[in-house]
Amino acid sequence: MAEIGKGVSPGKLASNVQKRITRAQEKVLQKLGKADETKDTAFEEEVANFNKQLADGTKLQRDLKAYLVAVKTMHECSKRLHDCLADIYDPEWFGKEEVNSLVENTDHLWQEFHQELLDNAVVTMDTYLAQFPDIKARIAKRERKLVDFDSARHHFASIQKAKKKDEAKIAKPLALVEKAAPGWAQGIITAHQIAQTNLSRNQAEEELGRAQKVFEEINYELQEELPTLWNSRVGLYVNTFQSVAGLEEKFHTDMGKLNQNLSDIMTKLDEQRQVKKDVNAASTEESETAPNHNLSGSDSGSDVPKSPPKNEAPTVTNGSSDAELPPSVLFKVKAVHDYGATDNDELDLKAGDIVLVLPFANPDEQDDGWLMGVKESHWLQNKNLLAKGVFPENFTQKL
Repeated sequence: MAEIGKGVSPGKLASNVQKRITRAQEKVLQKLGKADETKDTAFEEEVANFNKQLADGTKLQRDLKAYLVAVKTMHECSKRLHDCLADIYDPEWFGKEEVNSLVENTDHLWQEFHQELLDNAVVTMDTYLAQFPDIKARIAKRERKLVDFDSARHHFASIQKAKKKDEAKIAKPLALVEKAAPGWAQGIITAHQIAQTNLSRNQAEEELGRAQKVFEEINYELQEELPTLWNSRVGLYVNTFQSVAGLEEKFHTDMGKLNQNLSDIMTKLDEQRQVKKDVNAASTEESETAPNHNLSGSDSGSDVPKSPPKNEAPTVTNGSSDAELPPSVLFKVKAVHDYGATDNDELDLKAGDIVLVLPFANPDEQDDGWLMGVKESHWLQNKNLLAKGVFPENFTQKL
């Protein structure tokens, strides 16, 4: 025998068992068509809507969590990929610090996207679905109380029917009672039978009243809540998918910017590689075909040198580069005379300016006696080599 739970008396347990037996008997009679069943078509439709709403919400919750897991997986894969890039990126390559910063920002962006999806979509769905178990339990309870109400109604009806039969019997006493009992006792017997019948009837009526009250209370509450719950699903779907769409739009916009930055870094790294390749090729060719030239001398007999003609291919001496300077810088020179630019591709110099000398992208474009460079002041301020131009070498002194 099952152990009686704490706080549950034997009488209460017996009462619960009797209720289950009575309900089972009532359901059997209803299925056999021997007892009518109270029907509420409108409520049954609301229950059907409730079950559909619960199924849809559960599926949406499951798919959102699967999406969140996929985002987490993509985050981990992205982090490993970018960490690999940072590890293999040589320190002397263009944009090393920018790559490290980009890797960190990408990881942070994924973390933020995952957390906002969790807070604005998954948690919202969890809260929404948390109300369903209680309502589902109350619907099941209403079903049980409806069976109790039908059973009490049928019991009361049977008592009413039995009362009429008993009244007919009382009107015609049994011959044995008539013969055995004196006349004065017949009244007592009749009164006792009537009292017994009335007692059973009153008990059945009270039981019917209690069952009806309990059923109607829970039925009223559910008929108020279920339509409201059904209508709430639209707002939930709107808010959930607006949140997801907005978060995705922001994430992909920000990620697009990071990806564009990475693409730009890769482009400049490739340009740096190509420049070094061209310089090395030019140096090799010059060492094989031409004598050494001193490109830093000035015209004799004149304090201010004249600009050399830009019409011949020169020989560029590869100087030692500063460790703090971009790898593409060949060497530094210092302007010893002012030089006013006469074309938009020339560099305007003042005596004392320090210039970072750069290789020409195409050696064939370099004129004899002219160099390409960027003022060191521009590099220190902007950390880029965009403001470059050509200038006459004999206006400068190599450092």
